[in-house]
Amino acid sequence: MRRTLMLCLVAATAACSREQAAPAASAGTSFASIPARHYGLGRAATPEEVAARDIDVGPDGAGLPTGKGSAELGAQLFQQKCAMCHGPKGQGMPPAFPLLVSRDPKAEGFKFASDYKLPHSIGNYWPDATTVFDYVRRAMPLLQPGSLTNDEVYSLTAFLLAANDVIPMSASLDSASLMQVKMPYRDKFVPDNRKGGSEVK
Repeated sequence: MRRTLMLCLVAATAACSREQAAPAASAGTSFASIPARHYGLGRAATPEEVAARDIDVGPDGAGLPTGKGSAELGAQLFQQKCAMCHGPKGQGMPPAFPLLVSRDPKAEGFKFASDYKLPHSIGNYWPDATTVFDYVRRAMPLLQPGSLTNDEVYSLTAFLLAANDVIPMSASLDSASLMQVKMPYRDKFVPDNRKGGSEVK
């Protein structure tokens, strides 16, 4: 057994020695000037494949697609596609599946700095309603991310916001109305607009 391991080690060392080592980057050397090493794996993504994944939505709503949905329909979709992980009332199943719905009076007022154990939910912590749409669209359901239609995502977003007392349960959302939703503690967040230089720590 030991002889076999030694032979494998010698063979691996010999194989590695035939590879030309990539030049080390010295001080002041641009990484762009170092030749890339290719291993013959994979292929370039097609424009269609890139477009299918380039669906992020900004806090200002940039990138929101066409479509619409209601909180009432979202409540039904939540039970069908989300409740198995997040619970029938959005209460979560810690530690794997987080709380989504809560307006616990103890956690109101944005007191998380004084008590980190306070429950964080969409309603009492998230700064932008568009982020709810973006995350659900790209990452949910857990085992089938990207499988929801835009109308379904608008409906689920409406339900989650309504369940957190941000909008009425009778509300419907599209791109225009979603951008008008102001989260309860939006003003507690400070945009990081630093451009660089000494001010960036």
